[in-house]
Amino acid sequence: MSLAPGAGLADSGAMPIPIIIDGHAIEAPPGASLIQAWISAGLPLTENVGCMGQGVCGACRVLVRREGERIATAALACETRAEAGMQVAFIDHFPARRPHAYDLAAMGDSWTALGQVDAVFPEAKHCRHCGGCDAACPKGIEVQKAVTLAVEGRALAAGALFDHCVMCNLCVAACPEHIAPAHLGQFLRRMANSLTLRPGDLIERIRQIEDGSQAIDLDSPGAAP
Repeated sequence: MSLAPGAGLADSGAMPIPIIIDGHAIEAPPGASLIQAWISAGLPLTENVGCMGQGVCGACRVLVRREGERIATAALACETRAEAGMQVAFIDHFPARRPHAYDLAAMGDSWTALGQVDAVFPEAKHCRHCGGCDAACPKGIEVQKAVTLAVEGRALAAGALFDHCVMCNLCVAACPEHIAPAHLGQFLRRMANSLTLRPGDLIERIRQIEDGSQAIDLDSPGAAP
């Protein structure tokens, strides 16, 4: 659940929450997400950081170490609420090592799915099952299992596991075999939707955008990187 700029913030009389983000000591409003804490401190957003009304995008990826913990974990700043003593660092975007070109219209039918996965993502069959992608995913997706299913030709099952992927690309950074799991997942979902009925929630969201009930703020930070 993304938290909009002012959503879920407590009364101004409540005690602020001390946290550190990118070396800045900040007092976050109670109930604020990490991205809200950053904004409330008057610090500038850079392009492609924070969805801010544009939908979930995975751009505000961060490493978070909570008070009393030794290990930092990956999270999304728009979905993680500030806690006292948190130490937070924004993470740069890690692009895939190479582009993955494919033509959905030329795929024909689902009988070719296994061949298409191997042709577009030949690295997938070299997965060493290290678990790095699972540990890196801030959405808790079973990335390694999805890659294995894709290699086995179970494209629909693999694509379904990636349903909550926001393309933060942290699994891309973590993978020693340069599989680019997030892009594999995007490919699988696109292929499945091109060969089957479109998801009902996608159809409804497009209808909402067309009739104006789903507002799109093209002037918001990060809308035009």
